[in-house]
Amino acid sequence: MSGAYSSERVLREYLLFHYGSREEVLSLGLGPVEGLDFAVRTVSELIDVTDPGFARDGSALDLGCAVGRSSFELARHFPAVVGMDLSPNFVQAARKIGEEGSLDYSFPRQGEVSVPAIARIPDGIDAARVSFRVGDACSLPQDLGDFDLVHAANLLCRLPSPMDFLDELPRLVRSGGQLLLTTPFTWLEEFTTKDQWIGGRTDAADSISALEAVLSKNFSPEKTIDIPFLLREHERKFQYGISLGVRWRRL
Repeated sequence: MSGAYSSERVLREYLLFHYGSREEVLSLGLGPVEGLDFAVRTVSELIDVTDPGFARDGSALDLGCAVGRSSFELARHFPAVVGMDLSPNFVQAARKIGEEGSLDYSFPRQGEVSVPAIARIPDGIDAARVSFRVGDACSLPQDLGDFDLVHAANLLCRLPSPMDFLDELPRLVRSGGQLLLTTPFTWLEEFTTKDQWIGGRTDAADSISALEAVLSKNFSPEKTIDIPFLLREHERKFQYGISLGVRWRRL
């Protein structure tokens, strides 16, 4: 899967996806504004910080962190955050943003015409709380440890073996901890062969029911919402999707 996210074009798209302003993403002044700031909203709209047992001195893991915006958002709530992604290009960019506070890049306007931009850590975030590493969500290190919160946004349906990932979650999330999971269930055989899909086949349950059947053995769903997202390719072409977002509580 890392090969699909190794090009300079995709890196620029994701920097804009994670850090771009409304004016940058919707430069013509038109488009679905509800899809903006997805990497922020997958944290802010799902996390539960009101629970008396919320571990403000705890740790969080952001799997499939891409270029790091959601990892930085988690640092608003946790003193130790690990962001992990299979793409070395993504991890390198996230580290540079964390270490230097910003990263110069450009995004396409049309054709070969690009617009200069800067990816910046938002105000109020201590980047020193966040570390980034390259890692495979289907083959996680046994010494990774466990966490008070695990966040995985739009990762599930990009994995070659999503069950390997789901099987690891009970050991990663501490008892009483939170799992923030979002996915649009866009099963594509270029990423996941059909026999590995979680539901979504004619001989199986729909993906939502199939995912619930797997996770309910160790987690209880607490909040379910739809979270739109908008990925700009150029000023007149976008990818628009709607992810299912669920906060799960580790039993």
